Amino acid sequence: MARSRSTATWSMEDLTWSFFWLSHLLHTDKVDAAQISTPPQIRRRILRIQTFTLVWMSAEAVVALASAWQARSPALLGFGGDSFIELLSAAVVFWRFRDARTEERTEKRTAQVGGILLFVLAVFVAVASTAALLGYREARTSLVGIVLLLLAAIVMPWLAAEKRHLAARTGSGALRADAAESALCGYMAWIALAGLIVNAGWGNHWADPLAALCLTPILVREGWEAMQAKTCPDC
Repeated sequence: MARSRSTATWSMEDLTWSFFWLSHLLHTDKVDAAQISTPPQIRRRILRIQTFTLVWMSAEAVVALASAWQARSPALLGFGGDSFIELLSAAVVFWRFRDARTEERTEKRTAQVGGILLFVLAVFVAVASTAALLGYREARTSLVGIVLLLLAAIVMPWLAAEKRHLAARTGSGALRADAAESALCGYMAWIALAGLIVNAGWGNHWADPLAALCLTPILVREGWEAMQAKTCPDC
């Protein structure tokens, strides 16, 4: 009888340990599945498109801001500043897919910092545009700026379409937000381009700062959306 009771006791302990090990294995499999939820080929494609974005936005921001300084162009200033903010966004998304352990709050904090910078940029662009319209500063013609904006108006919508497609494949909120910013950059390029062309072709110096003022509400909206950014746990 004692031997039978010991065997029964051992069996209960064995079942208990088996249950704990099974729970541990199931939890581990769940974590591993979450980490590899994005197929490797899709992840590599995202990293390639984000690498191109980083290179493009770096060149775009530098050329736009340098041209804005040389031509005293508020429109190029607003576009170049927005390009720099989008460069930060692209870097966050790149790191997000490069390292699956990146915390959501890191992404959210970066987006909020970018939103604050966009608010500051909107105020600066509004002041510079108003000064130009009042005649304190006269915008000059910038052929380099025109070429840059024309290229951006073509490249950015393509980038936005690629990112939207990949965001739909992965369910990534971060990539979806980055796609929206790329599309917005394309719209801003057309607005700024119109101002620079009118200024260069007809000598209407008010066209450049007027285009910059049209960009200001877009900067404010983008900044507000960045401040209210919600991350996706499956990104």
